[in-house]
Amino acid sequence: MVFMDNKINKNSYSESDIQILEGLEAVRKRPAMYIGSTDGRGLHQLIWEIVDNALDEKMSGFGEKITVTIHKDNSIRVQDNGRGIPPGKHVSGKSTPEVIFTVLHAGGKFDNNGGYKISSGLHGVGASVVNALSSWLELKIYRDGKIYQMRFEHGRVVKDIEVIGNTNKTGTEIWFKPDPKIFTQTEVNHATVSDRLQETAFILKNTEMVLIDERLSTVENYKYEEGILAYVEALCEGKNPMFPPVYFEGSVQGIEIEYAFEYVDDFYGEMLASFVNNIRTKDGGTHETGLKSGITRAFNDYARKYGLLKEKDKNLDGVDIREGLACVLSIRVPENMLQFEGQVKNKFGTAEVKPIIENFIYEKISYFLEENNPQATSLINKAIKARDVREASRKAREDARKVSKSIKVDRGVISKLTPAQSKNSELNELFLVEGDSAGGSAKQGRDRKFQAILSLRGKVLNTEKSDINSLLDNNELKTLIYAIGSDIGSKFDIDQVNFGKVIIMTDADMDGAHIQVLLITFFYRYMRELIEHGRLYVAMPPLYKVQKSTSKGVKFRYCWDDNELEEAKKEIGPGYSIVRFKGLGEMQSDQLWETTMNPKTRTLMQVTIDDATQAERRITTLMGNKAELRKRWIEQNIQFTLEDDFSVAGGKE
Repeated sequence: MVFMDNKINKNSYSESDIQILEGLEAVRKRPAMYIGSTDGRGLHQLIWEIVDNALDEKMSGFGEKITVTIHKDNSIRVQDNGRGIPPGKHVSGKSTPEVIFTVLHAGGKFDNNGGYKISSGLHGVGASVVNALSSWLELKIYRDGKIYQMRFEHGRVVKDIEVIGNTNKTGTEIWFKPDPKIFTQTEVNHATVSDRLQETAFILKNTEMVLIDERLSTVENYKYEEGILAYVEALCEGKNPMFPPVYFEGSVQGIEIEYAFEYVDDFYGEMLASFVNNIRTKDGGTHETGLKSGITRAFNDYARKYGLLKEKDKNLDGVDIREGLACVLSIRVPENMLQFEGQVKNKFGTAEVKPIIENFIYEKISYFLEENNPQATSLINKAIKARDVREASRKAREDARKVSKSIKVDRGVISKLTPAQSKNSELNELFLVEGDSAGGSAKQGRDRKFQAILSLRGKVLNTEKSDINSLLDNNELKTLIYAIGSDIGSKFDIDQVNFGKVIIMTDADMDGAHIQVLLITFFYRYMRELIEHGRLYVAMPPLYKVQKSTSKGVKFRYCWDDNELEEAKKEIGPGYSIVRFKGLGEMQSDQLWETTMNPKTRTLMQVTIDDATQAERRITTLMGNKAELRKRWIEQNIQFTLEDDFSVAGGKE
């Protein structure tokens, strides 16, 4: 791979300025090209790359158990009981493991007559990229009655492969430590790994996925005989299903297809999880497009056939048919048909798969509707009702946007919006604050050229427990929709949004955290694209200010947590005083600007959706109507200690 330095003086540009990076140097120089980023997402991508290789063995019929261990030093060990990597010499003259772990685009996934007919990998860079971005990597192979071992450091071989013992088992064990010089985050997130392994166990029925976390002294084991049928049931936990989940499977033109679905009657969105060769395609692709087209065509044909839609009626829209739908689509595609967009494989791009999936889904859904007339009629009527509500809501939103003529909008709430002077929507920022005092500080401290302030009164409506009509009757949320400038739900248009950033800025206490969660729930349910396009943020105001008067003036430091507070005490020295900020309204406007609103000095936390399915389950559990689910989650995931002081604003979370 060749790189040119973009800082070269054009007058001195010559042949000597061309740099050729040997081996894995290109990966270490441009890691984001291979794993997407060097933050937490990139860190966890290393784990997925190795796990995916183990899954390729499972999908090829070898091995049924994969174990991931997170060690106390945040190194990761992945073990499988597949065939084991061939340890012998490669045709290149190097050992096969050395080729796999040090050469890009090397593996058993390119030749249709090779080791894998169906695999999750595509480019053959997984193992070598993990090796390149690790401080060290140790490999053990259990094969042919022997145990082989090899070690790498920073992508280079430091210990050649050798036999270290005998064994009667088979498999591969890879233990690696992500390089802290590469990654901005090296703390492995337990929940992220646990959720991914559980999801994998759902997709590959009868596959045992084990997570050992030495930091927490926990062991989790996932195995599901019903596969994606159990997955759909898990998605609908806490909701009210209309009938038991339905499952279809089949094989068309070499593509293995599994589809499971269920409808719930107390949910106004859709939950759709899709997979290609066990890879979660969170950005969709041609298989999802085919799925949606097949569902829409089947429902409309059935509704026409039995007179549930009159001749004068328009066809039902797909978004209305899918209201309340929870479904999982998993397909397995031969390697020669496998096309992803991007190395991290978030979107599937094989065009010829769309009509195959569409026709398969159309046939299966049509059969289900014909064989289950009461349920079919109920679902068609549900879709018709959804269409009618959507049309009524559209008219209500149009009325809400006509602020000067609408009697439904509280003019006092509209007056809470202090607009920015700039008309550049990409540059402008909207700060959402609670209360008049915080709003007053924010208005005085802001840069009026590009920062707008919207003051909200109290805690907004919990949209997880409310329908769209209740939402549109709520002045706070109606004003928020008006301020942002776009529609909501299926009609949301990112191009109509008035701001490049929407920033939730609340007090650093429990009430402030609750307001954050309520607003994030609203955005997730009704303006999800705002999150998906990276425009939703949470401001991080400081908890403390440590200061001391000196002969040279006032020496001070802001602190965002107790650890920083202790550091600041030592830095400021004896004689310090501590200011505890109990709310934004108690901060002077210049302090609020300096710490929380100034783009040059502030810290913002971006809200992202790394896994929409898990996000759906979390919001349903924590914000929904089922208190017992919420209690169970808290008991399983939150550890309270005597040190937790919930009477102090901004206490430990």
